[in-house]
Amino acid sequence: MPVFDALRDADHPGLELRHLVDEELLARARREGPEAVADEVRARLADAVADGAPVVLCTCSTIGAIAERTDVGVPVLRVDRPMAAAAVAKGSRVVVLATVASTFEPTVALVEEEARRADRPVEARTALVEGAWALFEAGDSEGCARVVAEAADAVADADAIVLAQASMTAAEGLTTTAVPVLSSPRLGLAAAADAVRRVRAAG
Repeated sequence: MPVFDALRDADHPGLELRHLVDEELLARARREGPEAVADEVRARLADAVADGAPVVLCTCSTIGAIAERTDVGVPVLRVDRPMAAAAVAKGSRVVVLATVASTFEPTVALVEEEARRADRPVEARTALVEGAWALFEAGDSEGCARVVAEAADAVADADAIVLAQASMTAAEGLTTTAVPVLSSPRLGLAAAADAVRRVRAAG
């Protein structure tokens, strides 16, 4: 939540953010697959709409595809789509870094989808950052960021490196690699802010 609040303050002053966090959804999606939590995701989205949200931004990459295709009467965006489009624009060799393996399938599918949309070839490779999620869960966000940055710096033969989860974004500023390293929060929040403006202009 602090990541998105800070980006809102820096880039979109006046934009109201309301956070809905349900850690059990990710835990179940990791155990049983994203489809297993589809009903719960719909319920959480409906709760957000009932609370007055004109736009919902799903910040979890693992369940982003489930959220995005759920019709609740308002735009539902996944935070990592703009990042995937930006990665494809950098070149055909995209490396997806993640701290939990459940994120790979939806993120790679998203990169490939954006490549088809842009009519560009893409080869998406994956790499799990071992130990990073345990650090994050233990509250050591700085340690997690350092481990992720080290993993990004070790990547070779890539045109873009995608940090697949919003929780990895702090690592973006710690990398020394010449390969562009992309994270989702700033791009995703900008897309959500644009969607809010469109909804208000139409209403």
